[in-house]
Amino acid sequence: MKTVLLVDENHLVLDLLENKIKKVLDVRVLKARTYKEAANYISEEEIIHIAILDLNLQDAKDGQIVDYAISEDIPSVILTDMMDEKLQKIILQKDIIDYVFKTDLNSMEYTVNIVNRTLNNYDVNILVVDDSRFQLSVIKKILTKMKINVTTAHNGEEALDIIKNQKEEHNFSLVLTDYEMPVMNGLELTVNIRGMYKKDQLSILVMSANEDLDTATKFIKIGANDFISKPFTQTEFITRVNSNLDLLDLFEKTKDLATKDYLTCSYNRRFFFDSGESIANKVKRKKGCMAVAIVDIDDFQDINDQYGYDIGDCVIQDVSRIINNNLRSSDLVSRFKDDEFAILLEDISIENTKTLFNKIKTSLVGHTLKVADLVITFHISIGIFYGQDENLDIMIKKAKLSLENAKKNGKKQILINEH
Repeated sequence: MKTVLLVDENHLVLDLLENKIKKVLDVRVLKARTYKEAANYISEEEIIHIAILDLNLQDAKDGQIVDYAISEDIPSVILTDMMDEKLQKIILQKDIIDYVFKTDLNSMEYTVNIVNRTLNNYDVNILVVDDSRFQLSVIKKILTKMKINVTTAHNGEEALDIIKNQKEEHNFSLVLTDYEMPVMNGLELTVNIRGMYKKDQLSILVMSANEDLDTATKFIKIGANDFISKPFTQTEFITRVNSNLDLLDLFEKTKDLATKDYLTCSYNRRFFFDSGESIANKVKRKKGCMAVAIVDIDDFQDINDQYGYDIGDCVIQDVSRIINNNLRSSDLVSRFKDDEFAILLEDISIENTKTLFNKIKTSLVGHTLKVADLVITFHISIGIFYGQDENLDIMIKKAKLSLENAKKNGKKQILINEH
């Protein structure tokens, strides 16, 4: 769980911020009203992921807490009551992410958005492409301060090689590219990237000092998401980067709403059939074997009747967690209906299939789910089809038939139909 530090003299401001942050984010919040309290947290905590800091505290009037947090590499946002030219100059000299007015309720919402974006940035990878080593260094410094993971390239050709060889778990969310570069310029790079990724998969932000008014239009037409003219201010740059990342997050949430089950975050039935059919056809072309399993919670209606549907939902989530903890990242799992899950495994032997599902079933032996004062035990039955058949629908039906037989034979067991 990530940690947020809030520092302000006013306990009402602290409580308001804490409530708004915790309403949206699952984070640990630390609150301090003095420099001494805040400094103790900073020195004692292993990591503070972001700090929201009042510029003037009773025991530190000149922003010392901000300087201390920055010196400890903590992304920092300044809280202030007012802004004049002198104060703005002081703030802009500090290496902060942003500043907000704490007297404005809208700024409180904005602060929550900054916290959310910064915490998400810890898992964001960005590729910066520019032939100027100085420019690369400046941009990398800003992005690193935003807690973004940065990779650099000196021209479009080098960038393409990096993109093609990127590992799935370190996929880039955003490419920041200069326009005029040797070997391959930003225009050619944008065309090549769009041949591999759509706009909602990988965002492209173009940077250019070119004064031609048509330059931005050219890039947008061939697939760039955004354009920023050089020279730009740090504030403008951070805002543009965050806006592009926020938009990608929105795309992802929209896709999740269409493809994932709201309760377990497993894929839904429709996605399972759409993706599963493609996987089944691929395995069939390779003359390989696959496993299709249906997992069902035994006597689930009794759980609902005895404890209520909210507890039943907790049981479903617990089973989903146990299943996912035992599967490979390439395996496809879906909540098919109520207490039933469908699983598709490709490139797996019959021996490994048996081992995997025995492990899942055994995970529930002696397992208890504690909800409030309740301690609940439950079990599952699993029906599996292994091999190859005409289509996915037939394989699912055969897995369901195995499940029905497992239920008839006393539940808490696994039955496999090998073809």
